[in-house]
Amino acid sequence: ICSGYGCSDHYYESDTILHSFQVLAKLLESPVTQDIICDVGMPVLHRNVRYNCRVIFLNKKILLIRPKISLANTGNYRELRWFTPWNKARHVEEYFLPRIIQEVTGQETVPFGDAVLATKDTCLGAEICEELWAPNSPHIEMGLDGVEIFTNSSGSHHVLRKAHTRVDLVNSATAKNGGIYILANQKGCDGDRLYYDGCAMISMNGETVAQGSQFSLDDVEVLVATLDLEDVRSYRAEISSRNLAASKVNPYPRIKVNFALSCPDDVAVPTCVPIQWRHHSPEEEISLGPACWLWDYLRRSKQAGFLLPLSGGIDSSATACIVYSMCHQVCLAVRNGNADVLADVHRIVNDETYVPEDPREFCKRVFTTCYMASENSSQDTCNRAKLLAEQIGSYHINLNIDAAVKAIVGIFSMVTGRTPHFSVYGGSNRENLALQNVQARIRMVLAYLFAQLTLWTRGMPGGLLVLGSANVDESLRGYLTKYDCSSADINPIGGISKADLKSFIQYCIENFQLTALRSIMSAPPTAELEPLVDGQVAQTDEADMGMTYAELSIYGKLRKIAKAGPYSMFCKLINMWKEICTPREVASKVKHFFRMYSVNRHKMTTLTPSYHAENYSPDDNRFDLRPFLYNTTWSWQFRCIDKQVNVL
Repeated sequence: ICSGYGCSDHYYESDTILHSFQVLAKLLESPVTQDIICDVGMPVLHRNVRYNCRVIFLNKKILLIRPKISLANTGNYRELRWFTPWNKARHVEEYFLPRIIQEVTGQETVPFGDAVLATKDTCLGAEICEELWAPNSPHIEMGLDGVEIFTNSSGSHHVLRKAHTRVDLVNSATAKNGGIYILANQKGCDGDRLYYDGCAMISMNGETVAQGSQFSLDDVEVLVATLDLEDVRSYRAEISSRNLAASKVNPYPRIKVNFALSCPDDVAVPTCVPIQWRHHSPEEEISLGPACWLWDYLRRSKQAGFLLPLSGGIDSSATACIVYSMCHQVCLAVRNGNADVLADVHRIVNDETYVPEDPREFCKRVFTTCYMASENSSQDTCNRAKLLAEQIGSYHINLNIDAAVKAIVGIFSMVTGRTPHFSVYGGSNRENLALQNVQARIRMVLAYLFAQLTLWTRGMPGGLLVLGSANVDESLRGYLTKYDCSSADINPIGGISKADLKSFIQYCIENFQLTALRSIMSAPPTAELEPLVDGQVAQTDEADMGMTYAELSIYGKLRKIAKAGPYSMFCKLINMWKEICTPREVASKVKHFFRMYSVNRHKMTTLTPSYHAENYSPDDNRFDLRPFLYNTTWSWQFRCIDKQVNVL
């Protein structure tokens, strides 16, 4: 495609359309595209209206410009902000080509609209991304009207456990109606929080015949299959209900193409047989998707690596494992002959002779971990962080922040004449929280200082990107200090739940033989911001939050995916939890969640850009659009809950 969703508001600029046509001209002229019917995507301005289009061409001639009919306008997508859907079904108009294209094709006008292509041997129709997911997908009536091959060029992003949905939709399309469906999907980071996860596929008559990779560092992947059009025709001929519907269908305009996709003497050519789709487990998805996203971000930002504050807990350890997985993927790509990845490696490590072969050795060059101890840190977490760093090969730094904390608190005491204390030493909740926040924020400041200058101290050029490691559940609850180590350049786990991260850690123990993770798995999650008791951690995340991570996941899914406000959530949970909670206990839990969620929602406005992996993400940028200044008493909603509790 000439342009992807990532252009966003740049679609308003005429430059974007100009440059898209310039790229199209290059494609038209290229010898690579000769004798191939090519289908590329780009924005097109037709009669002063901007459309998202497929431009279909053959041998320097544009055959059809097909505008998108159903626009993606939910979740992460805002197509209606930039484009207008084509609402003229089965209607074709003349499009006047710009001079830059006329000079290549010799055409003044080309067909623009909802039409299909009729070659010498078959009929082709194009669907565009969202149209496959719509309840009235164009392939339905196209197929009834005799279209045998459907193309779909998508910009579909990765979400955990989503790939099978896309595969099922494509196979279902050809199972009910017969035909060949060719799906190509964007791959890689397009400059924001999404990772487009490939999964190109070819389906015929309800079965997959070719599968592309979901995660890889290859910029281009070509999927091919040899199929027999007669198999489509015989499959359709015996579906009586389809044929009855076909006899009544409103025909599509057909663009005649003097070209054949088959050869007269291809009778003996072997055809592809159906295959079983191989899906990744969620743990494999976490290992591969964010790793590919991190590599794209690193090479495109032209930085020299990553720095991670490694606390010895599950979240930062999972982030470290994802970087280690990225190093594995880079070494694998180079071993498989990917020259582009090797060129990126040379630029990142500033060594034209270097070839990454061992992931641990490559990790040492591009990944710095830093354990930032305080008087409230335990020796256990220090040892866990150090051992994990040794096993993945990162350049590890141990430092102590107490001097900086004392200096900051000392300035406050000198100015005000008052010294705050932790609650275990008689301080108020306000003092206790402020002292925790000071430690957390100093860690953020030090992380950026070390990211900028660590390579300088080692005599190496460049700077490091700072990685954050707050998970999706903590962000939803607001269980983080604003501008602490959750504030970073990017966060690969910000869209992943605590439960999935635990499963991922177990996967890394088995897949990467990282035995250091065993003790990390067994330790209770803790912020280690309050004083130790007899040298042991007394503070735990779940006690601080007043809810478990398992409960948080349920609240998150009900709030976002099930679209539940406080009252609806209460009504759903009294049934879900009827074996373990009374209605009054459910009411108390729901109120506490919404109170904490709304009090902390302002933190989402400054949340570090995170890899989008869950459909209950609280990402304030474009996915989860909510106020950040709430009436945190929820007076009307909570009264409705109380009335229902009394009835029950």
